[in-house]
Amino acid sequence: MAFSLLALSVGIALARLPQVAATADDRTPLVLRQHPRLVFAVLAIFLYVGAEVAIGSFIVNFLTERHSAGLSVANAAHYVSLYWGGAMVGRFVGALVMCRVSAGKALAFSATLAVVLILVAVFGSGSVAMWAILAVGLCNAIMFPTIFSMGLHQLGAGTGQADGLLCMAIVGGAVVPVGQGVLADLVGVQASFLLPAACYLPILWFGVKYAGIYRQAAA
Repeated sequence: MAFSLLALSVGIALARLPQVAATADDRTPLVLRQHPRLVFAVLAIFLYVGAEVAIGSFIVNFLTERHSAGLSVANAAHYVSLYWGGAMVGRFVGALVMCRVSAGKALAFSATLAVVLILVAVFGSGSVAMWAILAVGLCNAIMFPTIFSMGLHQLGAGTGQADGLLCMAIVGGAVVPVGQGVLADLVGVQASFLLPAACYLPILWFGVKYAGIYRQAAA
């Protein structure tokens, strides 16, 4: 990984990138109260990344539970790649779907399906619970780019600052997993997945509320 980053740094250093001069608009502070959609997008990114990382972090624990799959740690570890791989596959499928469906509707559907699958995993057992939690990866596929593009839509001069806020919102990936860990100690691993399920509900609302802002695919 270190060599890859070094090669990337050398490539950027050698690339002839255009010089972009800062303008007065770039230095003007972004007034968040004037852009509620951006605020909700930042929250949605925070919750999405938090839920995605939390689920990925606790899948092995979940699959070793007696009431779910009851696998050994070694066997359960092999299934983690299916969760993350599902996100990659779903990204291509989602790009095709959003050629015909608005980004907001696609986002709301993905969030709804994620909640349903998590509830099946929490209240189900055996292979049904196992495959339900793994399938959430497919639902995550389009969320980040869709929320990101919806949050930046038509912001004009404030786009650069808004982009920074959205990027910082990924700190949710460091916060939500800790909360799920605390919850797992209190109510058990399987029930602790209700926290990621709750994270998807505001994302569902965001998709429904702003479904009509534009129909062009986020991809």
